[in-house]
Amino acid sequence: MRVARARYAGACYGVQRALDIAYATILDGCPAHTLGPLIHNPQVVKSLEDRGIAAAESLDGIQEGLVIVRSHGVVPQVKADACKRGLTLVDATCPHVARAQSAAASLASEGCQVVIVGEKGHPEIEGITAYAAACSHGRPVLVVGSASELPDDIEEPVGVVVQTTQSKENLDAVVAALEERGLRPIVKNTICFATRQRQESAAELAGQVDALVVIGGRNSSNTSRLFEICKARCARSFHIESPEEIDPAWFVGCGTVGVTAGASTPEEQIEVVVSFLESL
Repeated sequence: MRVARARYAGACYGVQRALDIAYATILDGCPAHTLGPLIHNPQVVKSLEDRGIAAAESLDGIQEGLVIVRSHGVVPQVKADACKRGLTLVDATCPHVARAQSAAASLASEGCQVVIVGEKGHPEIEGITAYAAACSHGRPVLVVGSASELPDDIEEPVGVVVQTTQSKENLDAVVAALEERGLRPIVKNTICFATRQRQESAAELAGQVDALVVIGGRNSSNTSRLFEICKARCARSFHIESPEEIDPAWFVGCGTVGVTAGASTPEEQIEVVVSFLESL
């Protein structure tokens, strides 16, 4: 059985940057916590905890030392609260997420009704929403997962931003729905280019293989979206976090199996899965 890797797969710049920041903290020997999981990868989070950097759900669980802001970012009030408590902040927010936060705040300050395309409850969306709300002069900030969730009472001016891991197709559908109402939204396409690369590469690979394995945390939105894309093109697609989950029976009769991975998946996790598949 041949194993083929997607052209673009695995940890993106923002994730690798966050990991590098965390590992540098370990080398310095400073007591540190991450505020929430650093990235959406349970194996990495466990590894950091084993090396002395635990994830805290809130600032209440941190008494001293460094606080590493996760790659998804946090609401601005949390940063202010950390400073009041005398904690030292190390900001590992992905630069692309920071760009989305800034875009949302800018649109709100210009008087736009801000529409954020993304997953309600996701930490990245919570942060982007808070940055927009701080500049919105009381106008509500809307979060929609799809065009069907757009409320009827949207009035111009309208500004649209998007979660960095969303698909361009979903963003385009929301914008088209607004334009069908006669609105002229100001659109800030804040989708991370690495996300787009991984989605297109996964879709291409899914059409060329007999089965496909998607590696990444089940709590990772970008990995879940990769799996959806692959499953739509290759019925025998499987989402795993580690090779222990793989059932060799999945690949009976397969000549080629593809491998891709979400943006929160380090290279070493991909290599372990590829090696396992090649040994079957």
